[in-house]
Amino acid sequence: MTMNQHVLETDFKDMKLLKRGKVRDIYDLDDALLMVATDRISAFDVIMNDPVPGKGIILTQISLFWFEAMKSLVPNHVISSDVAEYPAVCRPYAEKLYGRSMLVRKTEPLSIECVVRGYISGSGWKSYQESQSVCGIDLPDGLKESDKLPEPIFTPSTKAELGLHDINIDFDEAVRMVGKDIAEEVKRLSLSIYNKGAEISSQKGIIIADTKFEFGITGNEIILIDEVLTPDSSRFWPKETYAPGGPQKSFDKQYLRDYLSDIEWNKEPPPPPLPDTVVQKTNQKYKEAITQLTGIDEVLNRDGYGNNPQCPGRWHQSN
Repeated sequence: MTMNQHVLETDFKDMKLLKRGKVRDIYDLDDALLMVATDRISAFDVIMNDPVPGKGIILTQISLFWFEAMKSLVPNHVISSDVAEYPAVCRPYAEKLYGRSMLVRKTEPLSIECVVRGYISGSGWKSYQESQSVCGIDLPDGLKESDKLPEPIFTPSTKAELGLHDINIDFDEAVRMVGKDIAEEVKRLSLSIYNKGAEISSQKGIIIADTKFEFGITGNEIILIDEVLTPDSSRFWPKETYAPGGPQKSFDKQYLRDYLSDIEWNKEPPPPPLPDTVVQKTNQKYKEAITQLTGIDEVLNRDGYGNNPQCPGRWHQSN
């Protein structure tokens, strides 16, 4: 399977489908979960009908890069990303799984999303304009859209069901939802991961304006799950064009959001069809992100069946 082919949905008959999310199909393998990142793309919490070829591969490889980079800060749920190490039931689907899947530990996911903002943008900018605060955190006077904040802030949100919108909450509400000790720990972890990620990305010419993390509990341990610092979960801006005072160029799906806003779609299902140019431009943005961040691009054009020496299987890990 190459980047020019797409996976809109998986249907692995021999495995139990646990959940189909906006992007990922998750299968229950009894002792572990199989996460498969498809090429679905959503905007404004609505899944588009048109896939972005190779997007799931890019998201998976960027997440593996960051899971490895953050191991010194927090354990994660990855068991393996090497299809050859997956249970035998997965083998018939190896070609479709290559590059876009992870075998992961089972956890009890927390009921909040852990959002960190280093810059004022998106819903944070809208909130600031209304109240000069974000999620109950007062911010300085006179900030412009896309300004860097004096320090990153932790602004959690609810985790809405598919098709619904997440709701920003303050820290006190997060405490009520998950408990004081857990809320304080995921706040600390989220800020630490963001700061390290922002530093690494800055060296690669990328600003991570904001992002969201998910954590799960296994035993008495809090671990990092789902995806990490990808163009789907974060705003990636090129440093070379950064200019506060308005929206920024980006390496994420902002191009798609802008298109949908321009055509005045009502942000409710059904989604409009996407022109080929929009799909191609979005695909290009995701490719630029992984190439600039990791220095690799040939997982996107691998030779045959997983034998590409530049494939980020080099970030394969066993926790």
